[in-house]
Amino acid sequence: MSDHPEHRIAGMSDVNINRPTWDLASWGAALGRRTMRLGPSAGASELGVTLYEVDPGRAVSPFHVHHANEELLLVLSGHPALRTPAGIRHLERGDLVAFPRGPAGAHRISNPSEDVVRVLVFSTMHWPEIAEYPDTGAILTMTGPGEGQAFPADTAEPRAEAVTRAMDAAREHEEGT
Repeated sequence: MSDHPEHRIAGMSDVNINRPTWDLASWGAALGRRTMRLGPSAGASELGVTLYEVDPGRAVSPFHVHHANEELLLVLSGHPALRTPAGIRHLERGDLVAFPRGPAGAHRISNPSEDVVRVLVFSTMHWPEIAEYPDTGAILTMTGPGEGQAFPADTAEPRAEAVTRAMDAAREHEEGT
């Protein structure tokens, strides 16, 4: 983006993936990856873009399925491995892969190499979102960026039981007021 004020769009800041400002609040550093959320920084409200830098032997995320959003992966550098329902394949710089919503779009981006990997992941930003982790059976519900709850597989209960329990709790609350 040009530094000339007349070339800037109102409300947008300059963002450059070659000079990343890593998100310090991200717990990803403990996972061996760094993130820079670019969409909002560039002025987007319905598109997400995240720059990931992944250390050797680490991954962007667990194998997962999105139910509300689709994603698109662009490899910037390195040789990440991509796990999908079709198996594992190795990518190289410039590879572009789409992940549709639902089980067909399940994926995991990891770094089996000796070098750091850099990728951009683009996403629609539809809320609420539900993500599943097929390897563990856990479910993540998200109500907005960085907001939501995770439910390990062993904590699930049938819908009817959860609704009945909520109805009972509401009745007890109302009777107590």
